[in-house]
Amino acid sequence: MRCPKCGSRDDKVIDSRQSRDGSSIRRRRECLKCKYRYTTYEEIERSDLRVVKRDRTHEPFEKRSASLLTLEKMVDEIVHELETGGREVPSSIIGAKVLEKLRAIDEVAYLRYASVYQRFQDVDEFVNAIHTLGRRIKPNALQRELFPPETPQGSTPGPRKISKNKHHGRV
Repeated sequence: MRCPKCGSRDDKVIDSRQSRDGSSIRRRRECLKCKYRYTTYEEIERSDLRVVKRDRTHEPFEKRSASLLTLEKMVDEIVHELETGGREVPSSIIGAKVLEKLRAIDEVAYLRYASVYQRFQDVDEFVNAIHTLGRRIKPNALQRELFPPETPQGSTPGPRKISKNKHHGRV
């Protein structure tokens, strides 16, 4: 386990207890290097669901294209950024950081989150958000998998071919 403050792998468990619903174990840990205390949760690893396609190929089932590891990494990055700023953080700062990270990972997830966070009132606000996404230069899906969004400062991802959806009336 890496310390979220200093990155050291040396820690000790101070306290362990079962979660309220019994589905996980909560552990309080202390980094042996910097003495920072943090909480981890241990839970049962579920086997991945696989989809059998019509052509009999097998693929992992995913709700969206962003993998669980990518989302966990995103959350870890946000938490690390927030922890360096003090003990209290306005929810608006957290929401803005989530939007920024989601936009680079999964545009549909970004739109769904933005619709709640920014309190979209009607379809026009969705359409405006979609048009805003369409105007920026973004990597294609293959580039996103090969080269995650952590591109070095100053580098620009290549343009992406945008295809039109034949179901014009649906959002």
